[in-house]
Amino acid sequence: MPSIPMSAEAAPLLAVEDLSVRFKLPQGWVTAVDHVGFSIRPGEVVGVVGESGSGKSQILLSVMGLLASNGRATGSVRFRGTELLNRPMAELDGIRGSALSMIFQDPMTSLNPYMRVNEQLTEVLTIHQGMSEAQALKAATEMLERVRIPDARRRITLYPHEFSGGMRQRVMIAMALLCKPAMLLADEPTTALDVTVQAQILELMSELARDLGTAVAIVTHDLGVIARLCDRVIVLYGGRVMEEGAVDDIFHDTRHPYTSGLLAATPRLDEVTHGELRTIPGQPRAAMGDIPGCPFAPRCGLKQDICAETPPLKSGQAGHRLACHMREVHS
Repeated sequence: MPSIPMSAEAAPLLAVEDLSVRFKLPQGWVTAVDHVGFSIRPGEVVGVVGESGSGKSQILLSVMGLLASNGRATGSVRFRGTELLNRPMAELDGIRGSALSMIFQDPMTSLNPYMRVNEQLTEVLTIHQGMSEAQALKAATEMLERVRIPDARRRITLYPHEFSGGMRQRVMIAMALLCKPAMLLADEPTTALDVTVQAQILELMSELARDLGTAVAIVTHDLGVIARLCDRVIVLYGGRVMEEGAVDDIFHDTRHPYTSGLLAATPRLDEVTHGELRTIPGQPRAAMGDIPGCPFAPRCGLKQDICAETPPLKSGQAGHRLACHMREVHS
């Protein structure tokens, strides 16, 4: 885990307040993110975890101003005190790629297959940093070396398809870090990689966060990634925050039944399961319209009548937050 010293009083680098994201479909409006709020401070690595469809990726896309054309975001997303939500693209372009960068899940859909890697990397520096082509090529090669791409001086002239999946992801990380951003958003950056390459990428991101002081928000469904990389974790379900806290607190003293279910469903080497994998009963909530009450209630073993009412997101000690009628946050 990163070990950057952080002041509890430091101003948030990213502050998300009351963020909601809805999409207009032929059958009606779909709510993907439902009044979500959190903050991330300089040098902090925060994981956002939840099942597919919980709204994780849409939060990052909202921050970057990259929602699909049928999407609508409301609320507030402030980066270094500047409002980003629904900001004109021309103004966002001055922030994206320089102070705020993003790594996408599949590098083959993010890298232009018809352009050599050096052309794609140097473009970032010539546009955002005003470097000459020679300066940009030198800086790009050095960054490829930093992300441990062997023979970087030669390989920088190759096309993306000439790299392995793990190496393409390293190229994406290098591109995101070229302008030394204050914050890096990563949308499931290791999902398509085998476990050995995944471990290398996570170690690389941890080192870069520690060495450069970059804040990181990483979206994943893998709690192993969270345990390895993050300082703090936000648990989403049905587009809402169910629980938030320091990684050690969440893993060793979780309070929300949904978080407990996610942890129980994660295979462990120190447990004998007799070939059975634990699962959370039922199906994830369909994100259609505004549904009152706790979104996890239909699948929750602790469900009571009060769960028909929306649980408030309560704050406790050490920044722990919890949205559950049946459990109390540490006070």
